Amino acid sequence: MDGEAQTKGRNGTRTIDVMSAIRARVAARALGAGDRLPSIRRLAAAMGVSPSTVVEAYDRLAAEGLIRARRGSGFYVSPSIMPPLALTEAEPRRDRAVDPFWVSRQSLDADASVLKPGCGWLPPDWMPEDALRRAARALARTDASVLTNYGTTSGSPALRRLLLKRLAEDEIEASVNQLMLTGSGTQATDLICRFLLRPGDTVLVDDPCYFNFRALLRAHQAKIISVPTTPSGADVARFEQILASERPRLYITNSALHNPTGATTSLQTAHRLLTAAAAHDLTIIEDDIFGDFEPERSPRLAALDGLNRVIRIGSFSKTLSASVRCGYIAGRADWIEQLVDLQVATSFGGPSPVATDIIANVLAGGSYRKHMDELRRKLTRTRRDIARKLQALGIEPWLMPRGGFFLWCRFSDGLDATAVARAALEENVVLAPGNVFSVAQTATSFMRFNVAHMNEPRMWDVLRRVLAGRTT
Repeated sequence: MDGEAQTKGRNGTRTIDVMSAIRARVAARALGAGDRLPSIRRLAAAMGVSPSTVVEAYDRLAAEGLIRARRGSGFYVSPSIMPPLALTEAEPRRDRAVDPFWVSRQSLDADASVLKPGCGWLPPDWMPEDALRRAARALARTDASVLTNYGTTSGSPALRRLLLKRLAEDEIEASVNQLMLTGSGTQATDLICRFLLRPGDTVLVDDPCYFNFRALLRAHQAKIISVPTTPSGADVARFEQILASERPRLYITNSALHNPTGATTSLQTAHRLLTAAAAHDLTIIEDDIFGDFEPERSPRLAALDGLNRVIRIGSFSKTLSASVRCGYIAGRADWIEQLVDLQVATSFGGPSPVATDIIANVLAGGSYRKHMDELRRKLTRTRRDIARKLQALGIEPWLMPRGGFFLWCRFSDGLDATAVARAALEENVVLAPGNVFSVAQTATSFMRFNVAHMNEPRMWDVLRRVLAGRTT
């Protein structure tokens, strides 16, 4: 090949490179419909090619219809030939308001390169992968109906029997008609809200509380009020005042290893809460999703109440798998009967037989207890180590929880946690600022940290840089 032919070949390759770069930016939504492309000279300099190469690339893309030329103005992305949005590649909006949906969207939609010490679940390598794989393989030998049929209306009998035994360990006596399975813990809460609430009803939550309680109640158009949380549970005096003045229909709480604070309700507090609830006809949802992380079981409202006005819910998304999802509701038999009908109306049956079969398989063996024993030991060490590192940065734990993977912490110098979270997100670290958990917006200087996601040196480097910038 002579010199002229070689030059043409190189130029052709460079033209294709420029075209590929523009297509990639459009596909990734870095350039949207109607956006102006870089000028010919600017793109040529950026890519190290000649202006004539960029001209040729733009002309070819215009011929394809991807871009359009505007006389005297430049080249623009065509408004009519945008490729379909690749949802798996789309990034969550970072400029949205920091509200109860913010942390969820940043954590759920971010790719694997984003660090997530603000998320609410354990890393994959902390979960019982081997047990889950064995259970999944066992599906190949099971009845074909598990793989093809709808779930029964109350859920798998085998898993319900196992759950009844687990309830008995918490001294909760329940019959088979007092227990139903749901698609998830969140669906359990949603079904109860659909059953008990009407738009405008008042619902009481803790302050702070799990931010998705707030999001879900907002969707149900409830009036949300909050009661301060103490290290031994809800502030009982304030709880009693609110019940007398506001007459809430429902109270949602975690008795064990409260999210986000890690607090556990004391026996004395539990008795006073139930006495006040009975006096004011209040129904309580007790979410026990973190109960298995406790080293020793603490008092449960559902056990003390006998599933009269307390409804117990839970799931295994934190301890087994957030992919194989299944929740449950334990409560009054007459309410469960109506909740089953409501689940049929909204989901046409109970949770997936595939999911319930896998969970039942894992729970029936000895591997789940061994997994949880090891997990509790690992988390005890990790909480202690992470607390020391945070304290060295001037970030103080509100209390040291008995178990679990959250630390609810305060910036000792009063930094705005929301501003810290926004700055960290610019460096691909998702944090959970306090006010997303607070109805009263009184947690400005607080942050919830997931200790299991804090072993990456880059996360600590980002946190130090953000704090050094004195975000206020």
